Amino acid sequence: MEYVEPVVVIANCLGTPVCKYLQYYRKLNDYVRNFKRIRDELNCKMEDIELQLKAELLRPLGKIPKKEMIREAQVVENKVSNGRYLCRACNGKLVDEKTREMKEFLDKAPNASEGLAIDGPSGGLPLPTSELVGEEAVRNEIWACLMQEEVSKIGVWGMGGVGKTTIMKHIHNDLLKEQRFERVIWVTISKEFNVMKVQDNIASALESKEYLDKEEDKLRRAAILSEMLKNAGKHVLILDDAWDKVSLEEVGIPEPSGSNGCKLVLTARSEHVCKYMGCKVIKVKPLSEEKALILFLNKVGPNIVQSPTIMPTLKLVVKECSGLPLTIVVVAGTMKGEDNPRIWKVEGVEAEVIERLKFSFDHLKDEKVKYCFLHCALYPEDFGIEKDELIECWIEEGFIDDMGTRQEMKDKGHVILKKLEDNCLLENVWSEEMIMHDAVRDMALSITRMNPRYMIQAGLQLEELPEKEQWSPDIEKLLKENPIKKISISFFTNMPCLSVLNLSSTKIKSLPNSISVLKNLTTLLLCYCEELRDLPCLSMLQELKKLDLSWTNIEEVPEGMDMLIKLRYLGLQVFTPKEIPAGLLPKLVHLQHLSFDVDNEKTSLKAEEMEPLKKLECLTGRFEDIGELNKFISSMQQSKKNLIEYYLLVGPYIMGRGREKTVTIGEVENWEGELIMHPIEIQLLNIVNCDYLRSLVDDNSSFKNAIDLKVCGIWGCEGIECVVSVSSFASFSAQPFQSLEVLCLRDLPKLSALIMKDEGIVSCSSMKTLLPHWLLPNLQNLEEILVDHCDEIVEILGAETSKVEEKGSDALIKLHLPKLRELSLRRLPNLKSICSKSGVMVCDSLQLIQVARDCYKLKRIPPFVPLVGNGQPFAYAPPSLTIRSRTKWWESLEWDGHPNFKNVLQPLWKDERSKGEDSAKERRKGRMEGRG
Repeated sequence: MEYVEPVVVIANCLGTPVCKYLQYYRKLNDYVRNFKRIRDELNCKMEDIELQLKAELLRPLGKIPKKEMIREAQVVENKVSNGRYLCRACNGKLVDEKTREMKEFLDKAPNASEGLAIDGPSGGLPLPTSELVGEEAVRNEIWACLMQEEVSKIGVWGMGGVGKTTIMKHIHNDLLKEQRFERVIWVTISKEFNVMKVQDNIASALESKEYLDKEEDKLRRAAILSEMLKNAGKHVLILDDAWDKVSLEEVGIPEPSGSNGCKLVLTARSEHVCKYMGCKVIKVKPLSEEKALILFLNKVGPNIVQSPTIMPTLKLVVKECSGLPLTIVVVAGTMKGEDNPRIWKVEGVEAEVIERLKFSFDHLKDEKVKYCFLHCALYPEDFGIEKDELIECWIEEGFIDDMGTRQEMKDKGHVILKKLEDNCLLENVWSEEMIMHDAVRDMALSITRMNPRYMIQAGLQLEELPEKEQWSPDIEKLLKENPIKKISISFFTNMPCLSVLNLSSTKIKSLPNSISVLKNLTTLLLCYCEELRDLPCLSMLQELKKLDLSWTNIEEVPEGMDMLIKLRYLGLQVFTPKEIPAGLLPKLVHLQHLSFDVDNEKTSLKAEEMEPLKKLECLTGRFEDIGELNKFISSMQQSKKNLIEYYLLVGPYIMGRGREKTVTIGEVENWEGELIMHPIEIQLLNIVNCDYLRSLVDDNSSFKNAIDLKVCGIWGCEGIECVVSVSSFASFSAQPFQSLEVLCLRDLPKLSALIMKDEGIVSCSSMKTLLPHWLLPNLQNLEEILVDHCDEIVEILGAETSKVEEKGSDALIKLHLPKLRELSLRRLPNLKSICSKSGVMVCDSLQLIQVARDCYKLKRIPPFVPLVGNGQPFAYAPPSLTIRSRTKWWESLEWDGHPNFKNVLQPLWKDERSKGEDSAKERRKGRMEGRG
């Protein structure tokens, strides 16, 4: 075959006229020289084109140099120089023809845009991908953002294997089909981020990598890439699998904006990365069990689906896949066609998931943060982990450094929680609770198994402790939630290095004396051990920093506690102790947290005993009387120390706990409202059954400075006429009640006003208005008003009389309560109006007006006006309003000659007796949604 081509060429030459044949033969060298000249000219032209394209950056627009002619000329030159053909004349003819062809090509294309540069691939190439199952909602959300001009950067985040990349591949391909953007550029970011590599990848996607190859300076490369992207027109740049923040400026990516029409989408495992980049954040969650099963069945094959013996095990396998589509597809592919039930094991599934999730763990650079994460595996599977409890554990373990105050350590704990959430290692259930995904917990357990420091027996219903040989001398803790009943005498001698012992919620009745050998113990947790009656002497545990005996049944404060001078946390919320030994608390000067059971009158606190506790930040306890409370608060203020969290009770009354900063005063005899000193930041105040009280605050009271008060409840105080009695608001250093959200007044038969003052047109004795007009500016945060059994109240909201007189009898005075959600009125026999006849309510947030029993003098509902606009008040109601009352009361209302208002409110009214039925429906609906 190697001789066929020369023979054919010679045959062609023989067909050439004799004169031309002789010319080729004689002047071959001339033809070759001419050929090389034209070839060099073509080469120079191509180099000019390269420079022109680089200068104009046409290459990213799809222009590439047309180099086929140069390659063909090189082939001809190689053939001639190698003496490929036996006939000299044939070589001459070949060279001449190629020379003419090159010259004609040059003559026809003098400019770069005419013939020597051609269009490259347009838009981009479709990416191979798998089908989407159960991810349509988040895909649609991402697509909608891409179509919105105001959204320029989108961050798609979720745990490894959840389907972020698959979703974005589908969107990439759909964008190519839609052709709304001139370019769709896909670049995968490696775990170890490298600027030059990212630059090269973007340039390669633009078919322009050679423009960066000769440039080593990062700044110049960024400038070149930036110009390329600017000239690439309206485009979408997808950065897949970003592990850390990417500096667009450093890479050379122009900032996407509505003006340039460009979009940036990045996928990441960390929400923090997306937020730092200024993205619209969209989370991809694992598939539900139902959708995960559908995907698995689609991949595993029909013979498996039809096998009743395999289906139960198959569902367990799917559960182990933890809703991660990538893992489901891999595992289903592995098991495809396998109809032997014995082969269906989940070990391989676990390994697949763990391997993917471990990347997120490895990405945590701080070793203490890694320990914080691994600690979460100590909680049982599917266990709701309270944030505050978890942070407390981290402090106990020493994972959070000693930062001086407990609050600083808690703040650091919340930062770590957010970091773990951002990296998909913990999931936020609600504001107070986290949960660890089953697959993530399995990954954490796989890591702890490699470390002898850990032995996890959480929630396994152990009734006996593990055998001695299972213990390591460095074992750190024994976890709670096991019904262990007894601990042997020799148990603690096997672990002298123990630092944290958590036996909470077990059934132990006592601890052996051998606990005294735990010289390194810093934390002892026995809370919720309901059968625990007594403890041995604790005097040898002098490294102890935290002791929690809350909700046990110990009858005596343990002996030797006065020796625990390093204690920072002491939990004694126990009803059974007889008393606090005198002189104990003053010795525990490092206490930051102290809690007693407020139900136990025997553990009332003495201000003198509390005075040395200068580092106290959190306190739960009871004082016998107002005097003791005042002495304690006075000593705190003198030391310039305010409690960060407290629940303080005065008197024998028992009441449930409220917010972080709560004071309850109940059943205090002969209390006529003597001065109440208090921490300025009080958030919740309850006054209960104090019959001698006439008013809570007067001109001399420091309580008038309670500007952070959010909830105020006054119940059953038969003598109280007003809450605040002052000559003028001018005496107040700050306006009271400005933060008030809930006002609850019940069983106050003599109450006629919240605040009374001596100045003004209306006298105090005849006011009978709960919230006068001049108080409303201080109540702009009020959300709930509950008034029950207050016989003297005639009116809830009062309009300003002077303004009514100025504007005439038909004037309407607007009463603004913009955050009010609920107004509940009950047993108010003298109530005639919700607000003055001249007033209209401005409260678009109002959701419920409830008029219950014994409000038979109330004959009208005030008109409303919207917060904005000048709509007719008698034809308007807040958009979410519901009115509940008895039918008889509703039918007795008078509409003041404005029937339109009744037509508006009629559809919003419900019979008060249907409330229970509606509530039951809502509960059923909530349960169904929870199952879904």
